[in-house]
Amino acid sequence: MPMKGAGAIRPPGPAPARAAGHDAAGRADGAQPVLSIVVPMYDEEDNVLPLATQVQAAMAASPWSWELILVDDGSADRTAERIREAVASSPDRVAAVLLRRRFGQTAAMQAGIDRARGSVVATMDGDLQNNPHDIVRMVRRLLDEDLDLLAGWRRERKDNFWLRQLPSRLANRLIVAVTGIDLHDYGCSLKIYRASVLREVRLYGEMHRFIPTWMATVTSPARIREEQVSHFPRVHGKSKYGLSRTLKVLLDLLSMYFFVRFRASPGHFFGRIGLACAAVGCGALGWLAWLKLGEGAAIANRPLLLFGVLMMVIGVQFICTGIVTEMLARTYFEAGGARTYLVREVLGVGASVGASTDASAGAQQEPR
Repeated sequence: MPMKGAGAIRPPGPAPARAAGHDAAGRADGAQPVLSIVVPMYDEEDNVLPLATQVQAAMAASPWSWELILVDDGSADRTAERIREAVASSPDRVAAVLLRRRFGQTAAMQAGIDRARGSVVATMDGDLQNNPHDIVRMVRRLLDEDLDLLAGWRRERKDNFWLRQLPSRLANRLIVAVTGIDLHDYGCSLKIYRASVLREVRLYGEMHRFIPTWMATVTSPARIREEQVSHFPRVHGKSKYGLSRTLKVLLDLLSMYFFVRFRASPGHFFGRIGLACAAVGCGALGWLAWLKLGEGAAIANRPLLLFGVLMMVIGVQFICTGIVTEMLARTYFEAGGARTYLVREVLGVGASVGASTDASAGAQQEPR
């Protein structure tokens, strides 16, 4: 699927990367798993053990070593207890992260990603609506086609049309229009990531919906693809992350647009607004000056005079704000050692020197 471009900048707060080697067959070095499966859960006590069983059955066909990480997002039911049972039944395969309270789906997903040890990370919902058997196929495609993200597309979605599907389709179109990353199903949690790239992104608010966009700031959009996946109706429990988060998603979309497009040069964002306001003010004051000087009309009691002065003041304030944010951005990049670019690989003369420099600056080299 063709992908539209995005600015090559780095989203806020990159996490430190962890090395994860693997041999030519794709198996992890020593006890290090190749694949980490992260599942955030909230009040899913009836789904925990069936999910763990389904994942283990699906991973029987996996040629790679793997681990399952269950994250309890401060559940009020017996989800944590069921997760403990799943870990106890398979301690060599299943791990758990139990959060102190409910932080939200995005934070729970980030907690699991931070715990993941694999060089490939898969995420999925804990409601049994995703099919774990899709994971092996998607991981194989990610590795064979050298992708950094393979997103699931629930083309035959088994949810209520008016309450779930229609709002999701409208949200997807809005996100595509704003971000330029052309995917059909941003809301599908079943995604496969190259861990070294994913760990350059930190998730806040409801940002898990926009992971493809954040990924496009640290890798080429051409390395982001989607694949159709199975989807089942919910059998146990009810959705915990529904329409109530719509406002949060809209606000996160605005903040994400700002960081993606203007993080390295915030002065351009505020400067454009300031120049537009100042232009309107200049036009209004210029027209009044013509009336006063050219026709001798009285302008002191005209509302347009106050409006023109106000727009000029607002324009100057926005321009000054842009200058301040430019100074803050340069302080961040220079004092923190952050860079406005990321290196995938260094070749040729001086490659080892460049690699060590990039590693110290927080950039990652991607093994081939």
